[in-house]
Amino acid sequence: MTASTGRSYRRPIALFWWLSRRSYLLFVLRELSAVFVAWFVVYLLLLVNAIGDGAPSYARFVDWSGSSWVLVLNLIALAFVLLHVVTWFGLAPRAMVVRLRGHRIPPPQIVAAHYLAWLLLSAIVAWVVLR
Repeated sequence: MTASTGRSYRRPIALFWWLSRRSYLLFVLRELSAVFVAWFVVYLLLLVNAIGDGAPSYARFVDWSGSSWVLVLNLIALAFVLLHVVTWFGLAPRAMVVRLRGHRIPPPQIVAAHYLAWLLLSAIVAWVVLR
């Protein structure tokens, strides 16, 4: 029994390999978008905490939220969260097979149902907040 002392060849991979194809770029951006989804969760938890602590705490939160770097961060996060939603809605028909009366519902209808549910929930939230 002899031990192999040589290593197998591994082709070097460029640091920005994911820029070579649009599908790779979208994959990496979709994965990166999870960081911004987490930021929105933290931001909303900070908001709820500030509201719970009373008016002075809420006023400080609003002042902090109005600073330029927080606004820019939230705009970038919004763009990434929208990318996250759009790409995941596009993947939904691959992840779920919906059958109605023995027939498979076409993928465009599944995607449309997701967008319709998003629109409906957004309208309900807007109604609750703005009334």
